[in-house]
Order: sequence, then structure tokens, then C-alpha cells
Amino acid sequence: MKFSFVMSLVCFVVLLVAVIVLWMILSGLGVFDAIAGTVQDLTSKQGEDSGGVDAASWFSFTRVLGYTVLVGALNVMLITALSTVGSVIYNLAADLVGGVEVTLKEAE
Repeated sequence: MKFSFVMSLVCFVVLLVAVIVLWMILSGLGVFDAIAGTVQDLTSKQGEDSGGVDAASWFSFTRVLGYTVLVGALNVMLITALSTVGSVIYNLAADLVGGVEVTLKEAE
């Protein structure tokens, strides 16, 4: 359980770093502005500059990071629990069956 918890925390940190780097790259390239402009054009009434859906708030850094932290925390809990249950089931099966025995012989 301790090992799976530490490994899931490491995966959580990797996920956070990956999302931050990807968001910065996409924001620097103007992808979010283009998407927000397209959604604004599609949802506003014809001939009006205002109105429509504000898609820029969907891609704000705080919202994206908040969802990433939420999903990452859920992953930490689920990975830790499922790894622990999986190791218990494996140990029970290995006790019943006897496990796999490997014998290595030195080459002559």
C-alpha cells in the first residue's frame, strides 16, 4: 500500500507538470483565444459583437489546474486502493496455488 501510494503521488506530480507545460504551450500559441473567438462567433446573434458564450473562461489556468488537481487526487485514491486490493488477491491466489517457482541453473 505504501509503495502504490508513493507511486500514485509521483504520477500525480507528473500529471500536474504535464498539464501546466501543455497549457502554457497552447496558450502561447493562441489556441485558446482562437477557440474562444470561434465559439463567440458561432453563439452570438448575427450582426452583434457582444453576447454568446464566453468560452475563454473554460480555458482559464485556474479552472484547468483545478480540474487537474481534482482528477489527480481521485486517481491517487483509486490507484492506491486498487493496487492494495490487487496485491491482496494475488497473495491469496499465490498461497492457494503455490505461486510460480523459477530455478536458474548456471551455464557450463
